[in-house]
Amino acid sequence: MKIFLKIVLAAIVVASVVWVYNWRTGKVAPSLPDTASVEQGSAVAYFAGGCFWCTESDFEKVYGVNDVISGYMGGSVDNPSYNEVAKGGTGHREMVKVNYNPGKVAYRRLVLELIRETDPTDSGGSFFDRGHQYTSAIYYQNEEEKKIAQEVIAELEARDVFDKPIVTSIEPASTFWVAEKYHQDFYKNNTLRYNYYRKGSGRDDFIGSVWGGGEYDDLFADTIKKSVSKWENYQKPSDEELRQILSPIQYEITQKEGTEKPFQNEYWDNHEEGIYVDVVSGEPLFSSTDKFDSGTGWPSFLKPLDPDFVVERDDYKLIFRRTEIRSKYADSHLGHIILDGPISNNKIRYCMNSASLRFVPKNKLEEEGLGEYMALFN
Repeated sequence: MKIFLKIVLAAIVVASVVWVYNWRTGKVAPSLPDTASVEQGSAVAYFAGGCFWCTESDFEKVYGVNDVISGYMGGSVDNPSYNEVAKGGTGHREMVKVNYNPGKVAYRRLVLELIRETDPTDSGGSFFDRGHQYTSAIYYQNEEEKKIAQEVIAELEARDVFDKPIVTSIEPASTFWVAEKYHQDFYKNNTLRYNYYRKGSGRDDFIGSVWGGGEYDDLFADTIKKSVSKWENYQKPSDEELRQILSPIQYEITQKEGTEKPFQNEYWDNHEEGIYVDVVSGEPLFSSTDKFDSGTGWPSFLKPLDPDFVVERDDYKLIFRRTEIRSKYADSHLGHIILDGPISNNKIRYCMNSASLRFVPKNKLEEEGLGEYMALFN
């Protein structure tokens, strides 16, 4: 009887050790819903590309990506564990949340990265990881993201990049379940095991066979500049036309470098979400995500939406040198850089004139052809 009890006790101890090990290595611990907020000037995107160790590693190498978190999405079970997802019974996929700067990298570029780093023609899994839980997917958060994903896949199909049809799923995003700590930055923290796994999976061999020749490198050009190209052929109206289009104060400020009165202008205390565009051309200049209350009575921003839309010039009208800000394509006077801003922003404050700007609310962005900036407000 004593021997039997010892055997049972030993079995319990072994089972406990195994369970604790599995918990610590992220196999049985329940995942938690994502509660992280998105910082101003950043956006998030959700992609599934098979093993999230590899997907996280690849996205973190993309310029403009701030951080990548591994997790699960798309299933019907709350708080799924790694083991539950890996067995394929929950409906989730291993996937990642990509936190990025839309001023540095476009959503389209991220979609292309997903397609490049996995096999989008595999409907049964990803390399030697098999099952729905390892298939590729793009989880969109709005119609603009959905449209971009569809357009990217259509373009790749038209160019016959792959020998078989692309089957990457395009689905609405749902709850993002953050994977256990063990799986975060796995490629950094478990380098030997990660490299062994990745090499053995055949992922890099497949990527090289499709993309290694450089035939499709043009697809990965800096797609954030796509918005800039819309304005390259812009023709500024004549002075006579501008006098008819603009109000007297708008003309005085944009064309004659005037300055409006503080606290007596349209946008100094506007707190609505949206984009500020040039009042003449409509080129996008600033985002409400970078707007702050400077206490000066003028609209103030941490930075422009895209530096390619603004031009800096030395201004000596007040004898000492100031930095004037003008729009690139309409050449409108917008305001100045004043060095009294937040210390965290190197004291830089873009002090703008409301009369030089036109505000486009978030819900009007797609209507005005500015849908690519919706990611700022997800």
